[in-house]
Amino acid sequence: MTIARSQNSGKLGHVGPFAFIAAIACLALIPWFTGSTFHFHIAIMVCLGAMAAAGLGTIAWVGQLSLAHGAFVGIGAYTCVLLVTRLGVPFILGLPAAALVAGAIAYIIGTPLLRLRGVYFVLITFALNELFRLVMLEFPSVSGGSSGIAGVSKISIFGFELQRQQDVYVFTLLMLALVILALWTIRKGPLGRRFAAVEENLDLAEASGIPTARTQNIAFVLGSAIAGFTGAIMAHYIGFISPETFGFQLSVSYVILLVCGGRLSLAGPIVGAVFLTPLPEFLRSAHEYQHIIYGVVLIVVLRFIPDGLSALPRKLLSYRGERS
Repeated sequence: MTIARSQNSGKLGHVGPFAFIAAIACLALIPWFTGSTFHFHIAIMVCLGAMAAAGLGTIAWVGQLSLAHGAFVGIGAYTCVLLVTRLGVPFILGLPAAALVAGAIAYIIGTPLLRLRGVYFVLITFALNELFRLVMLEFPSVSGGSSGIAGVSKISIFGFELQRQQDVYVFTLLMLALVILALWTIRKGPLGRRFAAVEENLDLAEASGIPTARTQNIAFVLGSAIAGFTGAIMAHYIGFISPETFGFQLSVSYVILLVCGGRLSLAGPIVGAVFLTPLPEFLRSAHEYQHIIYGVVLIVVLRFIPDGLSALPRKLLSYRGERS
């Protein structure tokens, strides 16, 4: 019985990633089968949500939870939009610049802030998100104030403007794949092992000689840079940004995506975005109860699947293996 179970679990562990990739590929093809512009829009928003949540997941890998993620998405959005619209910088250069600026700001503020742990770090990041919003409102010459910046140009790559949603979807899907591949490479390397050690037991990691403060700062910078990268794409896709776009609610939505999908799973941000991003559209007919249903779904997931929805197939397969 034991041998059979171990052999079965080995096969499942080998098949699991391929089955997940196949399932995501099938879901990604749905807009092409329907041809609906609405479905393409939802698919683009799923990719953007998964990308931003993946950045937040990088910070969670070292045991921290940031409520300033929406602010870093905003930093990236404003950086790219201002470079493109006011300085005439091509989007293909503004996109990495957005990630670099968001990462640089995260490095500057992360060094002192990451000395705080637990609820104190969460509270200070909440304050930072609100500070970003208020500062942007106070400088309308830069941010457009409460009116925001409208008419942001479409995504343009080497002179080719992505007018159709199909083209934007392909581009966004490729960028998401690039981010996930980069994070997978990091996770499999020595830096990823340092992240895991710090998340598992901070004091033990520090006693083992791992520079915990520097490791947490690296994760914070990487996660914030991904957020800025996402913000740049989001701004040029939506065509409008304002300080209110990047308020506290946006940060909370990314936290919910990550926690529901799986906080420490690389697949978690994708699963959370696929499950939760379309949910408000499905609940549109029950507008009065939308937030209640949304909250109930979140409570059920956290109560019965604390590791997130990405752990559900593993739990089901483990349960089936125990029964056999």
